[in-house]
Amino acid sequence: MAKLNINQWAEEDRPREKLLRLGAESLTNAELMAILIGSGSTKQSAVDLMKEVLNDCKNNLNTLGKMTIRQLEEYNGLGPAKAITLLAACELGKRRQASEAEERQDLGSATAIYNFMHPKMQDLDVEESWILLMNQAYKLIKAEKISHGGISETAVDVRVIMKEALLCNATILVLCHNHPSGNAVPSTMDDTLTQRVKRASEIMRIYFLDHVIITDGKYYSYREKGRL
Repeated sequence: MAKLNINQWAEEDRPREKLLRLGAESLTNAELMAILIGSGSTKQSAVDLMKEVLNDCKNNLNTLGKMTIRQLEEYNGLGPAKAITLLAACELGKRRQASEAEERQDLGSATAIYNFMHPKMQDLDVEESWILLMNQAYKLIKAEKISHGGISETAVDVRVIMKEALLCNATILVLCHNHPSGNAVPSTMDDTLTQRVKRASEIMRIYFLDHVIITDGKYYSYREKGRL
């Protein structure tokens, strides 16, 4: 019976498609390695080839990382380029393990929010709106620009804000925008937007921490002013 290559597999069984659909954690070591080498040999798919290599390593990635390029080249379908790719991946794995996790920035106060956003906004001559998405410990998950507009206002779609917050699994939300005029006092439109975001956040059970207006040298915080 002829052996199917990966391109002939059902789409849900192909390593790349499986990763895209279910995430990297759903793949076996052999499937992850198959993505790296791209193809196998005329006799084996990339996954089967990697299963053979892992079997010889007693399914231990540390053992794989100790192999030489010449040892890997002994497998039919593994040339120098593929062998180098595998060893490079093993080395990256070791370096990641040795690295400390990046400390997420704490943005639990208006001052911290201003200090984080001011460098991004201090030289702008038009308004921009950003959202800061955080976990329940006020640690930043993502800072995302959501609009870039005119001198006196910029359009903000509340649906986009909520979508980004949900996609990031954020539990805390901050809205920021700048006033190029240097006047940090909110406009009527700013007040209206603040209330719309607050209502949407309450519906989605996301804590709307603050709406901060940034200028070059000062800020306005709805939370500090008791308006949230």
